[in-house]
Amino acid sequence: MIRFLARKAPSVVFVLLASSVVAFSLPRLAPGDVAVSLAGADPTAANVAAIREELGLDRSPVVQYWDWISGLFHGDLGQSYRLHRSVASLIGDRLESTVELAVFATLLVVVLGTALGVLAGSTKRRWTRATLDLGNSLLVAVPAFLIALALILIFGVYHRWLPVSGEVSMLENPAIGIQYLTLPAVALALSPSGIVARLLQTEMAKVRNEDYVDLALAKGASSRRITLRHVLRNSFGTAVVAIGLEIGTLLAGAVIMESIFNRNGLGQLAVTSVQSRDFTVLQVLILGVVFVAVICQLITEMVLATLDPRIRLGAPS
Repeated sequence: MIRFLARKAPSVVFVLLASSVVAFSLPRLAPGDVAVSLAGADPTAANVAAIREELGLDRSPVVQYWDWISGLFHGDLGQSYRLHRSVASLIGDRLESTVELAVFATLLVVVLGTALGVLAGSTKRRWTRATLDLGNSLLVAVPAFLIALALILIFGVYHRWLPVSGEVSMLENPAIGIQYLTLPAVALALSPSGIVARLLQTEMAKVRNEDYVDLALAKGASSRRITLRHVLRNSFGTAVVAIGLEIGTLLAGAVIMESIFNRNGLGQLAVTSVQSRDFTVLQVLILGVVFVAVICQLITEMVLATLDPRIRLGAPS
């Protein structure tokens, strides 16, 4: 494990450094001047210049980037231009909401994607397989926001079974919190579940043609034993990779879901930061998403090594 992490460390550092440059530069490429927007209506040149000097925007981009990166290494995420609060406190106030949504959606992806993939890859009934294939295709093809709107109409407007706006912390009241969390999490998870199911189904069909499966059949092993012990075990690595890659999709989709369902999470914070050109908040959020994606990729590779004994964590690439 230590050798694996040591071997991956240089690439992780490079990705994070490159991402930090992108996170710093991308918000600043948008047209407009944050100092002008902060100066209010009919700003004078002197007022704008004073704001730029106060915020450090009059310094070169290289100096601003270095101050930001050096602050990150010391645990200082910066201060919001608009709200005049530390970025750490703004993220801390909203982190719980996004974590609840992302974790619940990830669990749904694992359960639904695996279940649908195994059913589609195991059934021998033509009509059942065709129905599952159609369902998986619809999940992949339909955008998440359309799924969200459909869920709101069905479960929030017509039947009023679940709330469609706002949130309650799972830590404060789990019974109520899960009701507010269900619709956005399901809407966020359905499309990735279809992708995972389709990849798992395809890999299971491929594995069933391997020689060791024919050997197990010749020895009289039951269909269930072959599916669980041979086919699924040797196919699940594909699902693990797909789930790891879909984490980024879930984090990006959280921005849309939080806007649709009016959740006060990091997605909403990102939207308001873009609208107000609050660079210091936005650049930390972008880098944080990349960091989470990198960590998920490392965890994915370690899970793959556990599932497949042919993979050695410390082996050279």
